[in-house]
Amino acid sequence: MTLAGFATRNALRNKRRSLLTILSVTFSLLLLTLMMSIWRAFYLAEGPPDSSLRLMTRHRVSLSFFLPGFYRQKIRAVPGVTHVVPMTFFGGRYKDDRPENYFAQFATDPEEYMDVAADKIVAPGQLKAWQHDRTGCMVDASLAAKHGWKIGDRITLIGTLFPGNLDFTLRAIYTIDPPNNAFYFNSSYLEESEMWMKGRAGFYYIRVDSPDSVSRVSHAIDDMFRNSPQPTRSESEQAFRLGFVAMLGNVKAFILSICGAVVFAILLVSANTMAMSVRERTREVALLKTLGFTSRKVLALFLCESVSIALVGGLLGVVAPALLLRAITNSPRGIGLPAELRVTFPTMLVGLAVAAVVGIVSALIPSYLASHRNIVEGLRHIG
Repeated sequence: MTLAGFATRNALRNKRRSLLTILSVTFSLLLLTLMMSIWRAFYLAEGPPDSSLRLMTRHRVSLSFFLPGFYRQKIRAVPGVTHVVPMTFFGGRYKDDRPENYFAQFATDPEEYMDVAADKIVAPGQLKAWQHDRTGCMVDASLAAKHGWKIGDRITLIGTLFPGNLDFTLRAIYTIDPPNNAFYFNSSYLEESEMWMKGRAGFYYIRVDSPDSVSRVSHAIDDMFRNSPQPTRSESEQAFRLGFVAMLGNVKAFILSICGAVVFAILLVSANTMAMSVRERTREVALLKTLGFTSRKVLALFLCESVSIALVGGLLGVVAPALLLRAITNSPRGIGLPAELRVTFPTMLVGLAVAAVVGIVSALIPSYLASHRNIVEGLRHIG
């Protein structure tokens, strides 16, 4: 029998303790993997390829301030800009306040919106029907399936941010990967319902000719309106999304603190398990040394046991969140989650590496002390 095989068999000699330790490592690695996946989705991923051609221009102070309508033509004249549409978040309520009935709603220009959001796919006939119906709307295919909507259905949104209620006819259903749980309608309908909104927009959704133009166009737009009563802030689509995340607080510090706490918890659990295992086998270690096992081999034996337990828990801990995130993103409740929110292979490798390192560190001190204990003292040990 090889040393690795011997160590693996010894790792399961106390099945209950080993199983509890594996479950503890699994749960801890599950949390750690989820946190790493969230970090990657928010701060490292570049987003879908088409998003690199889009940017958002909003009021420099806050999204709660509107921009003048004439900004659209001025932005369109900036070199590098190919399309620009106004966007206003409506924030209405569908049926009631239950979370499952919430979805994002935006007023925009149907004539040009699909030129900016070119990654959405909609039948030409449906798109034309939406463009020619002032009270028409276009919705995500998964959202329509969730609520049982079909072309021609009437949908009513109860105003919250805006006082009036709006009635719509479903004219178009689009698909996008992943689904984004959004609802779009004609901004002219909103302006006619709320007269004070005429000639205003919440922000501008812009498409440029190449990814290299995003930074230059952003600076050009902001410089154009820097001394105006309504100064702007232009940023990439990814940066715009991170702005919403930043409203929740210091998310980076929160994620890092959770990761640190999880690693510390795994270390304590593994160290306690290995300390108990080594203490119970003091006489066994002394006997092994009398049979010719060197201190180095005894040390390697305990380290292999600890690492094997940690890796089994780590493997379960990185596979479970991968399956969990896939199930969530494919369910109706997961509509709107970032496409990058998934467990990638590099993330799995990092999780397994953390498990292996924790296994080594937690067993290093008790294993070293046990391997260098005097044989006579070990044989006399009672406990």
